[in-house]
Amino acid sequence: MTSREKEILYWIEENPLISQAELAQKANITRSSVAVHISNLLKKGKIVGKGYIIQKKSYISVIGGTNIDIAGIPHGHLREYDSNPGKVQFSLGGVGRNIADNLSRLEQEVELITVLGDDVYGEEIRRNCRDLGIGINNSLTIQNSVTSSYLFILDEKKDMRVAIAAMDLYDKMDINFIKSKSEIIEKSKLCIVDTNLPKETLEYIVNTFKIPIFVDCVSTIKAEKVKGFIGKFHTIKPNKIEAEALSGIKIVTDEDLIKVTDWFINQGVKQVFISLGEEGVYFANKDIRQKLPSLKAKVVNTTGAGDAFMAGIAYSFMNDEDILQSCKNGIAAATIAISSEDTINKNMSINNINIIQEGN
Repeated sequence: MTSREKEILYWIEENPLISQAELAQKANITRSSVAVHISNLLKKGKIVGKGYIIQKKSYISVIGGTNIDIAGIPHGHLREYDSNPGKVQFSLGGVGRNIADNLSRLEQEVELITVLGDDVYGEEIRRNCRDLGIGINNSLTIQNSVTSSYLFILDEKKDMRVAIAAMDLYDKMDINFIKSKSEIIEKSKLCIVDTNLPKETLEYIVNTFKIPIFVDCVSTIKAEKVKGFIGKFHTIKPNKIEAEALSGIKIVTDEDLIKVTDWFINQGVKQVFISLGEEGVYFANKDIRQKLPSLKAKVVNTTGAGDAFMAGIAYSFMNDEDILQSCKNGIAAATIAISSEDTINKNMSINNINIIQEGN
């Protein structure tokens, strides 16, 4: 769909009885132009017949963090307590938003449930979601607030030296807010959450909604939030350190990986994917335990690898793939992500995931 078609479809979803004249007024275009867009939406199967009946598809609800990433990058050696010549880069970030972005590029229908400020950054995130076809209408906007941000300074080796995370806004995603979004969550085929949410909200979600729920651990500290009810999640994707923190088992050997995944499965988790960095991914369910190596690629930026992997396994779930193929898709998606300077690689696609797997 074109961005204009996505915009018109969004208004039709809000009000299926809206007239072409009203659509023309909203879009600031002629009624005849609206008629052309409606015709195209009919041909593409997005709406059916008169009355603008929406052709409903299975979708994924993503509940999690959204923020603006602000990176300070020096031209040369980073000198502390001094002003350093360099560049400042702004980009859209947040684990939940990044996963939703990747999923949209894998041709999945996504509803992003997050919290934004009523500032220019919040509006840019909304615009970007609309352009990608990501549903953003169910997100929370806090008046007179600024959108969450992550400010970090890199050194000459591109290693992060210091950072400030201004993300108190996530606390607004409380149980009452989630209750108000019950219908949109319940009707999704899959729900993905990240641990930027308050602990009480995460616990409410897994105890309330009877759909498969995937969890992204985000970090070791934030992963601790779900330790007491980890078995309620369908799928988890920790890295090695997060898996150790949740299970209480130190991972040194492959035998330790078996012990850790067995612990998760015994808690009630259906699928476990443990990221081992350059060594690959160890995955397990009740029937299989296996390690897959990473794929060969020039590493440019590892920041978005985990979010891309989650998108890859979620895409696989929506397409009824088994756990082995799910892991292969996740690794291929992560490989695409690390080959780009940006957190989100604009070359993320189903076709490129298939090409990477065929070449390895």
